[in-house]
Amino acid sequence: MCSTGDILGLNFREIETVKRVSDSLGCSPTSAEVAAYFDKQDKLRHLREEFLVPKITELPPSDLSLVSGAKECIYFSGNSLGLQPKNVKKYLEEELEKWAKIAIHGHTMGARPWAWAENNIEELMAKVVGAKTEEVALMNGLTVNLHLLLLSFYKPTETRHKILLENKAFPSDHYAVESQIRLRGLDPKDSMLLLSPKPGEDTLKTEDILEVIEKQGDSIAVVMFSGVQYYTGQLFDMARITEAGQRKGCYVGFDCAHAAGNVELKLHDWGVDFACWCSYKYINSGAGETLLRHFSWWGFLLLQPGVSGFRLSNQPFLLVCPLQASLEVFNMTTMQALRKKSLLLTGYLEYLIKHYYTKDPAQPHKPHIHIITPSDPQQRGCQLSLSFSVPIKRVFEELEKRGVACDMREPSVLRVAPVPMYNSFSDVHRFIRVLGEALAASKQN
Repeated sequence: MCSTGDILGLNFREIETVKRVSDSLGCSPTSAEVAAYFDKQDKLRHLREEFLVPKITELPPSDLSLVSGAKECIYFSGNSLGLQPKNVKKYLEEELEKWAKIAIHGHTMGARPWAWAENNIEELMAKVVGAKTEEVALMNGLTVNLHLLLLSFYKPTETRHKILLENKAFPSDHYAVESQIRLRGLDPKDSMLLLSPKPGEDTLKTEDILEVIEKQGDSIAVVMFSGVQYYTGQLFDMARITEAGQRKGCYVGFDCAHAAGNVELKLHDWGVDFACWCSYKYINSGAGETLLRHFSWWGFLLLQPGVSGFRLSNQPFLLVCPLQASLEVFNMTTMQALRKKSLLLTGYLEYLIKHYYTKDPAQPHKPHIHIITPSDPQQRGCQLSLSFSVPIKRVFEELEKRGVACDMREPSVLRVAPVPMYNSFSDVHRFIRVLGEALAASKQN
């Protein structure tokens, strides 16, 4: 176990906040009293009441001989699937009732006319990603939208034909880029420029990304990065990457699947050429969205201006209803307020992990955790990717038995994402306690 002063690399503002609170309470910085204090002071704590948090007994892997099933689970999987807003069921039932009662007239009548139901929530979506309403269209799924965007923005020439992306981009992004290159009759070996961290480093440095753009930009047609890297949790400097790419004549776009609803985005102000994201992660719903412009029969038929020309059709109301329910919760606060809480929430998690699980030379057989996500809060969202010194599968199974929902990436990584909209500081403290139990149990089996 290490002391506060020994926790290197952790953001000192969060350390000092934890230490100051523990001193005022007269308790240890690792005490549950600190978490309870943060929860009491949390101005966003009421937002949790807008969501359905599963009870431990409701999660299939739970072992009720180890934990009380009546408690709410520790849900740290918002980076994969957000919790359900309570109004989803109500809104869906309203539309099903309308379908039953007025049938085809539902296309043009009611609170959500099906022919243009998504139009009613585009302003709310635009606020979340820092765009203008006319720059946002709600449509399709993420990979479909990425293909549509690349069809528009990837215009290779003999000298400018490369697409720059991170080497470990989400697999479907990688495949989409590769297929678009092949579609143009080019070879991905020549036209796909993959960027990896330097040996011994877990994440890409902004300076290294900018250096590649500066040196090879004349041959790059499109820079296509993640907003937040799905595996490491790294938040890329989208503003600087956009400016650098456009200065070299490249189009610059981002897959914001792990960034939208997680970090504060300013897609309009940064001048990105295109972006796409999904809404089932941090935005807690179901449809896919995209930013910027493409022509289609739907857009042509209705003479839709701007990004609406990307639409292939109207969106199913079964997808619009969950998105509306979620965006209304976002509209109860701001991304700035959510981000402020997130910095402390994830910083608190990092503090406790490093307190208990920093590698200790005096205890070589004790399991330890290396956090591969950047420690700088400005270079990450809410997710921490934890690399364990022991095989992760048994630990993950023991966590699930005890009512923890998180994400495993074999052989050694857990992705945990305390989401500020519905997670509490007590969730974080409980997770650390349960993690200790899971590690101990995995050693015995």
